[in-house]
Amino acid sequence: MPGSLSWLAMQLFPKQAPFTTPRTSGSHSMPPAAVLPQLDSTTALFLDFDGTLVDISEQPELVHVPIDLGSILQQLAASLNGALAIVSGRALMDLDHFMSPLVLPLAAEHGSVQRFADGHIAQLARPELRDVERVALALAGQHAGLRVEIKSAAVALHYRHAPALEVLCIEEMAEVVKRTPGVELMKGKCVVEIKAAGVSKGTAIQDFMTQPPFAGRLPVFAGDDTTDESAFAAVQAMGGAGIKVGHGDSLARFRCSNPAQLRRWLQTGFERTRP
Repeated sequence: MPGSLSWLAMQLFPKQAPFTTPRTSGSHSMPPAAVLPQLDSTTALFLDFDGTLVDISEQPELVHVPIDLGSILQQLAASLNGALAIVSGRALMDLDHFMSPLVLPLAAEHGSVQRFADGHIAQLARPELRDVERVALALAGQHAGLRVEIKSAAVALHYRHAPALEVLCIEEMAEVVKRTPGVELMKGKCVVEIKAAGVSKGTAIQDFMTQPPFAGRLPVFAGDDTTDESAFAAVQAMGGAGIKVGHGDSLARFRCSNPAQLRRWLQTGFERTRP
């Protein structure tokens, strides 16, 4: 609900950005890419992957990466002097696989793993997740269509192929969180994930913004999921802009309809920033 999103922004990032562009909800028509924020030499650009740069796939490993995406991002990163990073819930190795041969700064696993522009990788200590893994694997063993993803610092339970089990998945994972210190539950599109408490895409972007070449720039972040709301709040608190891709209520002050439209905006953004 809009009220809860506004509360989240106030709690995490109390300073509000000065944008006057109205926030749109999922029930409104989508604006053309031309009304999205303009990129220039002062921009620090942060991009989610699934549902933002590429369409969501029924199986995460089968996602289709458009043939020109790598060249668009490479050229745009060069024109921004390297101030472009991927911020995703995926594991670092997955992101590198799909982006190969391009290697970009990135925050993987919602910020638990970060690779900075100089190649340095920072990884948070893994919380105690053995009980979480046990519960998730037991559920997947009992119910067809569930899938468990064990990451370096999180455990995700996917129910895209068993949407009727959403309530069961959330309730069972919420129970294990109660008895597991230092973790929190996060809900996304057909997935419930348990990760280290206090870590988010928003905190990851804040970390990047203290490092070159991002420091001193105006941040822009594009994402599609509820897991991206902390990032929208973070960039807008720093005077930047959030772009919601697709439907749904959001803190983001800009919106586009789908990944294809966002990629067109990135292409035109590259053309505007090119010397």
